[in-house]
Amino acid sequence: MSSITDNIKSVTQRIEKATLQAGRKPRSVRLLAVSKTRQADELREAVAAGQQDFGENYLQEALDKIANLQDTPELRWHFIGPIQSNKTAQIASAFCWVHSVERLKIARRLNDQRDTALPPLNICLQVNIDNEPSKSGCSLDELPALATAIAELPQLTLRGLMAIPDPERGEAALRESFRAMNNALTQLRQDQPGAGPLDTLSMGMSDDLELAIGEGSTWVRVGTAVFGPRQQMS
Repeated sequence: MSSITDNIKSVTQRIEKATLQAGRKPRSVRLLAVSKTRQADELREAVAAGQQDFGENYLQEALDKIANLQDTPELRWHFIGPIQSNKTAQIASAFCWVHSVERLKIARRLNDQRDTALPPLNICLQVNIDNEPSKSGCSLDELPALATAIAELPQLTLRGLMAIPDPERGEAALRESFRAMNNALTQLRQDQPGAGPLDTLSMGMSDDLELAIGEGSTWVRVGTAVFGPRQQMS
């Protein structure tokens, strides 16, 4: 069985190869290690291998790990799961990034509850790119108004977009969805240059990161290929 250290090396090589094949700049794509259901000692092994960015879906589990690893202040914590209104205060306080904002109400709460002593919270707007009833996310049509409103919130920095395309639709459809996300981000940059840096596409996971990188991803969210098969929540 491969170690987490070996896995990170392997995933990093996949990212580098896909970036090169796409004709993109080296190190323009970063690895976000999805650490939900993982134990703190597993994260420490990843940290020892050089990983600093971790994505969490479940707030209380994440807060426990953040407390456990408070001796490693260089870590950057990303919230990537659905956001409930009663959880926004803790998310605003504990995380550097939130990839899963889909409603203005949530954005306003994150803004209002972000300590002004902290840097603005980096956020991505989650898009339901394949219009799946079971998935969170705004529609492409809702993006412009949402970006305009978020640009007015001083404790948030709009970095870009996030999506989880339907993997069951096949490679061609996946590529089309990733490309649609890239086009949407380009359109936002053109139409709303003051909305934020708009430099981020959070898309691609263990099985499809090469496709996502080929279509412009800047963060790939990888869990299984880093940590091995997912553990069940107790």
